[in-house]
Amino acid sequence: MKLTVVGGGSTYTPELIDGFARLRDTLPLTELVLVDPDAGRLELVGGLARRIFARQGHPGTITTTADLDAGVEGADAVLLQLRVGGQAARQRDESWPLECGCVGQETTGAGGLAKALRTVPVVLDMAERVRRTNPDAWIIDFTNPVGIVTRALLQAGHKAVGLCNVAIGFQRKFARLLDVAPAEVHLGHVGLNHLSWETSVRLGGPTGEDVLPRLLTDHGDTLAADLHLPRPLLDRLGVVPSYYLRYFYAHDVVVDELRTGPSRAEKVAAMERELLELYADPALDEKPELLSQRGGAFYSEAAVDLAAALLGRGGSPLQVVNARNDGTLPFLPDDAVIEVQAEVGPEGARPLAVPTLDPLYAGLVQHVTAYEDLALRAALEGGRDRVFAALLAHPLIGQYDQAEALTDLLLAHNQEHLPWA
Repeated sequence: MKLTVVGGGSTYTPELIDGFARLRDTLPLTELVLVDPDAGRLELVGGLARRIFARQGHPGTITTTADLDAGVEGADAVLLQLRVGGQAARQRDESWPLECGCVGQETTGAGGLAKALRTVPVVLDMAERVRRTNPDAWIIDFTNPVGIVTRALLQAGHKAVGLCNVAIGFQRKFARLLDVAPAEVHLGHVGLNHLSWETSVRLGGPTGEDVLPRLLTDHGDTLAADLHLPRPLLDRLGVVPSYYLRYFYAHDVVVDELRTGPSRAEKVAAMERELLELYADPALDEKPELLSQRGGAFYSEAAVDLAAALLGRGGSPLQVVNARNDGTLPFLPDDAVIEVQAEVGPEGARPLAVPTLDPLYAGLVQHVTAYEDLALRAALEGGRDRVFAALLAHPLIGQYDQAEALTDLLLAHNQEHLPWA
């Protein structure tokens, strides 16, 4: 079995490699290819990857290349984890929206739109090259903004499923709090990528006992602290929102925080420099502890589980993924991409039925889905007016003067990545 990771020079990759090595019975890889245009990073990450495989006794081979076509040839699955523009673009995405009093963040708001505009055309070009080289390969998208990117892939007819680590992070957290095995925790996870809520937490499967009320009663303070939201809000909601909901529920507080101190992008860039220095040590043969602070916790477990299920090698039959709506949330278009529990197998991902969603959440999901539709149009067709429309539609913006100013800033900071601009 061959799997290709596009963006293999990412500092995330050793987390993925560690999972491939530990879970080789679930996903028995014979060949792993890391593709990346940055030869320096690829050499460091590739060397560490081989040492991790060797330490854990994995018999598979690891190769590295800058040639996408060669790297994906014969692959059973291709995992996308790229960042167009690198950390420098992320730093800009987190900075210029603050000039207009808006959240600066890499996956939502104006910064998230900028990332989508840069990313969608590149991913679609890569996907077409995968299809020409190997039309049967599955594409697993971990590239943000996952919902928009996955929707672009599906609309173009690609075999694609989107993946995020938010749900598996909650599953593992709840399992620890409840002192049960993670496999016993079934999430009522519903919404969009980076806009989701845990509306139930059932033990043993989809019909098991719902212990979410107990979690909120016994561990509400811990959950609230992790989410940087007040405990009374969680009690009133009666659900656990993803931490990205803080940008909506506490927007102005977050903006004030972001205007002081180093940005997340600056922290990550510094961390990446340190990680690459660690990766260069020929004695290092395991993922370093620092990597846990980089983000992407449990990413490898989620990726292995999804790839194994798509390739018919086992894996969990029910997983939280980003997939086509097809009536699951009846208030959304069929071609919207939602993030819910789904049945996953060689035919793809089919979302499970979900209970009627409270208007408090459904309204925001509808609003952001409308924005994502406009964002995808802007990414595919270009044009200042389309960028403005997407920004005006976003619930974190919504005022014409802010949308006008943000449009100018977005285009000014992204000209090198947007030929039409």
